[in-house]
Amino acid sequence: MIPASFAYAAPTTLSEALSALAEGGDEAKIMAGGQSLLPILRMRLNAPSTVIDLSRIEELRGISEDGDHVVVGAMTTHSDVVSSALIQQHAALLVQAIREVADPQIRHRGTLGGALAHADPAGDVGAPALALDCEFVIASQDGTRRTVAATDFFTDLFETAVGEDELLVQIRIPKHTGWGAHYEKFVRVKHQWSIVAVGATVRVEGGTIAEAKIGLTNMGSTPLRATAVERALIGKPATDEAVREACAAAADGTNPPSDLNGDADYRKHLATVLTRRAVLAAAAG
Repeated sequence: MIPASFAYAAPTTLSEALSALAEGGDEAKIMAGGQSLLPILRMRLNAPSTVIDLSRIEELRGISEDGDHVVVGAMTTHSDVVSSALIQQHAALLVQAIREVADPQIRHRGTLGGALAHADPAGDVGAPALALDCEFVIASQDGTRRTVAATDFFTDLFETAVGEDELLVQIRIPKHTGWGAHYEKFVRVKHQWSIVAVGATVRVEGGTIAEAKIGLTNMGSTPLRATAVERALIGKPATDEAVREACAAAADGTNPPSDLNGDADYRKHLATVLTRRAVLAAAAG
């Protein structure tokens, strides 16, 4: 199907993009990699007045170090994140999760910021961003920037803390150097959206779990942290028995959907199993 007609803007600076967004008003749509927006337009599920393409804004790309953080520009592609030595060393969980995003063609076009701003609870980047305690830098037209913690960024289904006149410009990732990491994804068909997935990053000292951070994919209207499991794992030996006991609480506080891929109770069972697998794999390094 051919999309409904719309105006098209391709700014080359962040300032130009924010101005175009203000001019477009409520009916304007931002396009990052386009992997989510373009199918919606083709199916005419949305008919924006203006599409603002961010692909020409070089200042929104790149990966760098800033003290104890790695900083990723919002328009950095999935493939560039996966190939980054900085991300591999300091945020291995994000690399593992992005390797599960669709196929190489989509990872080459899709962007980290675009996926996070889209905020699909079945997407593979939200839960790792939570587990890594990421911070999101959001820019306004007046030149100001604000930083939002991952716990406050995802507000509801497909909704984030980014305002209608704002843009996500950076993702700041605290370094998790030396932590083990694993992303466990359950799907029926390769390249499918997650039925359930779990991202775990774990710091082990002398065979004992010193810290654990766990994010859940598709277990509610937003990505979630398995905080009860995180607390239960601290001080436990990294053994199957101890981890199994702690991970029994993985589905606590969740509200997963019921659909053709499985009902809510099925997803809660999956979350428990996948969390145990992810934690054990991460603890093993």
